Amino acid sequence: MNTIAASATSTGEAVQFWILGTVAVIGALCTILMRRAVHSALCLAGTMIILAVFYLANGAYFLGIVQIVVYTGAIMMLFLFVVMLVGVTAADSLTETIKGQRWWAALCGLGFGVLLIAGIGNASMTASTGLGVANAGGNVEGLAALIFTKYVFAFEITGALLITASVGAMVLTHRERTERALSQREMSEQRIRSKHLPPLPAPGVYARHNAVDIAGLLPDGTTSELTVSKTLKDRGQIRDVSGEAIADLRALEQRSTERLGREELRDREEGVTK
Repeated sequence: MNTIAASATSTGEAVQFWILGTVAVIGALCTILMRRAVHSALCLAGTMIILAVFYLANGAYFLGIVQIVVYTGAIMMLFLFVVMLVGVTAADSLTETIKGQRWWAALCGLGFGVLLIAGIGNASMTASTGLGVANAGGNVEGLAALIFTKYVFAFEITGALLITASVGAMVLTHRERTERALSQREMSEQRIRSKHLPPLPAPGVYARHNAVDIAGLLPDGTTSELTVSKTLKDRGQIRDVSGEAIADLRALEQRSTERLGREELRDREEGVTK
């Protein structure tokens, strides 16, 4: 009777399994079919959350909490933030750098599929123990006993595989720097040479500088308060160059006057000569 009761599935469990299982499969398919890496990461995070719900529903409370806190809350969100910060767009090259990786990936997927079918078949053919017996001494204690006694070699092999995969990913993505890194000044000069300048000021504003902490000048020589950020005003970080600008304008007017005077004198001399 205990075996029959343990193997029986209630209506609520069946509804939960078919609804969440369908959503998990759709999320897994979207993870590998989405073109954008951010969307794939979000779909994978949703699939992991559903797996955690399955663990909790089956009495594996420790695995469910670890699935949410470690995998979904830490590792997956870290991947998502890195992808969003780095920015992976459709303009990135999709050319395979490792020849034959698709065939190896298909072969590994086929192998995992065979293992999954074999595991499901084994679970269906054998009688289940039941949650009461499995969690008799506590869920965490029972899980620890199985990991470090019966499945210790599989656990160690899995850990070695994950470490090898992490080291391989770092080796494949690492690039040796063959040239000196540019300083901030050199990068600024390079941007200026390539004509990537900041936006021009608004019409009617006489700009002496392209710095954000210097106010622009209006046609009458006064500063425009709308050309600087309010945050810089509150901090007192605005530089006033109106005096220098007016002095430059006066010097320009003086040079123009002197030049016009010389031209007028030259014209008079040419008229006398003629």
